[in-house]
Amino acid sequence: MSVENWPYPQIVAHRGGGKLAPENTLAAIDVGAQYGHTMIEFDAKLSDDKQVFLLHDDTLDRTSNGWGVAGDLSWSKLSQLDAGSWYSREYEGEPLALLRDVADRCRQHQMMANVEIKPTTGKEVETGRDVALAARELWQGQTAPLLSSFSYEALEAAMQAAPELPRGLLLDEWHDDWQALTQALGCVSIHLNHKLLDAERTAQLKAAGLHILVYTVNQPARARELLSWGVDAICTDRIDIIGPDFR
Repeated sequence: MSVENWPYPQIVAHRGGGKLAPENTLAAIDVGAQYGHTMIEFDAKLSDDKQVFLLHDDTLDRTSNGWGVAGDLSWSKLSQLDAGSWYSREYEGEPLALLRDVADRCRQHQMMANVEIKPTTGKEVETGRDVALAARELWQGQTAPLLSSFSYEALEAAMQAAPELPRGLLLDEWHDDWQALTQALGCVSIHLNHKLLDAERTAQLKAAGLHILVYTVNQPARARELLSWGVDAICTDRIDIIGPDFR
C-alpha cells in the first residue's frame, strides 16, 4: 500500500467498544458497530500453541478471571476464561476472541481494523510474523488491516512476512529519529500519544509523507484541535461522544 492510499476514517474505536464494553472482545466490536463506527483498534498476541487472540496485557489478571502470562497458556485453556464479567454482569461469560472471529465480525459489520501487534515479552519476532500472516489471510476481500506496534522487532517481522500490509509505528514518547525509524519499517503512518503533538510537530510528520493516528483522545475539543492540524485518525474510548461523523 502506498502512503497516498489511505482508506481509513478519522475516528477509530479503541479496543473495539472504547469504555462502553469489555475491551478486545467480540461484544465490544458489536458495541462499536452499534454506534456507527467503521473502524476499530484492538490488540493481538499469540497463545502458547500459536493461536492469535486478543488481549492487551501480558497477563490475564486485569481483564479476565484468569491469572498469569496469557502467552504461556494454550488456546484450549484461554478459551475457557471469562473476559467480560470484570467489566459488568451484563457481559458475564464473554470469551477471549480469536483473530479469525474478529475478521468475520469486521466483515459482518463492514468495519476496518487497526491490528496492534502486542507480543508477550520475549516473543516479539514470532508474534509480528504470525499476526501479519494471519491478518493477510483473514482479511482477504476486505480493506487491508493497518498493522501497528510499539515493538520495532515485531513490526519489522510483520514487514518481512507480509510486506504488502500497511504498517504504523507506535510511539508513547517523542523520538527525534522518527523519520529513520518509520522509513526503515516502510511505514505509511505513525501512531502517537496525542499529548506528544503540537501543530509544528504535526506539520513535520505530514511533510515527511506520513499519516498520523493519535491515541487515546476522549475530549471533543482536543479531537477537533488535532484534526484541524491535519491528524488523520483519532483513536477514542468515548465512542459515544466522538462518533463516526464527528466534526
